[in-house]
Amino acid sequence: MIGSMTDELLQTALAAREKAHAPYSKFKVGAAVRGENGQIFSGCNIENAAYPEGICAETAAIAAMVLAGESKIMEILVVGVSDRPVTPCGGCRQRIREFAGPHTPIHIANPDGVLETLTLEQLLPQSFGPDNLS
Repeated sequence: MIGSMTDELLQTALAAREKAHAPYSKFKVGAAVRGENGQIFSGCNIENAAYPEGICAETAAIAAMVLAGESKIMEILVVGVSDRPVTPCGGCRQRIREFAGPHTPIHIANPDGVLETLTLEQLLPQSFGPDNLS
């Protein structure tokens, strides 16, 4: 059973998803990140006519977290609308890795609720991160 804290992440990510700028793909994605102090930061995907220049919802949420002075992801939720779970892309997995530990929960949801919860280790096994550089 998903708790009220995760429900709050879902509602925040759904609200962010509604603000996505996806005029080309029409595929809106929202994300919500819970920082170490419990505050939630959200983001949406922002497409660009020069396709590779767009940003993902997870990246936007992480940027908002960092801007607020946070440096640790405690939990993240990604919401999209698809027949299959919409998991973070490879680049976003690495960005999550920068601020999260191997056991950080990553919830994959659609508008009806959480479909699956994975740890970062499950999503990005044998990852390269900040600890590899120390």
